[in-house]
Amino acid sequence: MPAWTDYLDRLAETGGLLTLLERADDPALVQEAHRLFFLSLSAGYFTAFADPDLPDFVPAVSTAHNASSTNPDFIYGSASIDGKGSYRISGVRGDGLFILLDMVAGGLGVMDKLGPSLGTIDFDTLTLEADGGFDLLLSAERPDDWSGDWRRLDPSVRTLALRQASYDWGAGRDGRIAIERIDRPLAPRRRSPEEIAERLLALAEFPKRYAGLWLGFMKQQRDKGLSNRLEHDDWAGRGGVEGQHYYQGLFRLEPDHALILETELPERVRYWNVQLADPVWNTIDWMNRQSSLNGGQARLDGDGKFRAVIALEDPGVPNWLDPGGWSEGAMMVRWTEASSGPEPQLRSVRLGELREALPPETPTVLPEERQRALRHRRRGVQLRRRW
Repeated sequence: MPAWTDYLDRLAETGGLLTLLERADDPALVQEAHRLFFLSLSAGYFTAFADPDLPDFVPAVSTAHNASSTNPDFIYGSASIDGKGSYRISGVRGDGLFILLDMVAGGLGVMDKLGPSLGTIDFDTLTLEADGGFDLLLSAERPDDWSGDWRRLDPSVRTLALRQASYDWGAGRDGRIAIERIDRPLAPRRRSPEEIAERLLALAEFPKRYAGLWLGFMKQQRDKGLSNRLEHDDWAGRGGVEGQHYYQGLFRLEPDHALILETELPERVRYWNVQLADPVWNTIDWMNRQSSLNGGQARLDGDGKFRAVIALEDPGVPNWLDPGGWSEGAMMVRWTEASSGPEPQLRSVRLGELREALPPETPTVLPEERQRALRHRRRGVQLRRRW
């Protein structure tokens, strides 16, 4: 059996990831990376002891586990399953924009190996009762006596990734969803010491794998020279939503400057948002800061375009994106089920010339108005089901 020091030795290997930082001698960056390592360890425990025979949608990422550019508008869940089994998923859809269930060959769990999506289920394609209730069976074949919705389950599936989207945080009901395996008796068991040790060793190694993905991604962005510009990426096979356009890149604020993000909107789009992340690709605190905006929160200009301002201090405009004290970091724009994927543009302007660079009808947001908006935002985040 491993000793305590064996686990610590595995965990210590994560420190080698610091070489991926842009400035490994910057104490602020190093401590943010250290925080990411601990975050990875905490998040990993939710899946380290997952049992496909006793599945449960556990929190994937959230306000506490905000790595990998977590989408503030989504409530995420993850369940480990056996693709050769049969699983019943039941509950109530709720009032959000949509619920998507992605069936993947391997997710980001501690015992998983990353694999591609093998299909996505939109809950709006299910038979919903008057109260939004649903009953879905996933299996290789549809049983003759099953009267509810059925979808084929690929035997390679190892993870079900759940996303609930909302524009108006805390308003209406979130979905309530349960999962159970029905092709085997319900038979919980006590894990052996050997199995516990195996999973704890994998958990100790998890920060190196998990944090390494995001620090490596940020290094790739820098190597591509994506400073104050965005590139298109559909994230196919890497955990992204099917049929979604992503634009991602890096922001860098010069002293006494702000960045204006400007984009047209698709003629048709089911959902869209823009969000900021820090230099280790953690989404910047969206509960206490306006670090993201979605299609329900954003204000559009008279010409139908969306313009936002990234600035360290509140510039007094509705679409301020707060970078949380960071003059550099990452940003992402998503268009989901859109008729097109407009490419957003970034330009740097002096703070003293910001108003002249925006449409004349841009309102002024006073400090007391911002406080009310932030308090409303904060309440909305807490009213959602995050755990």
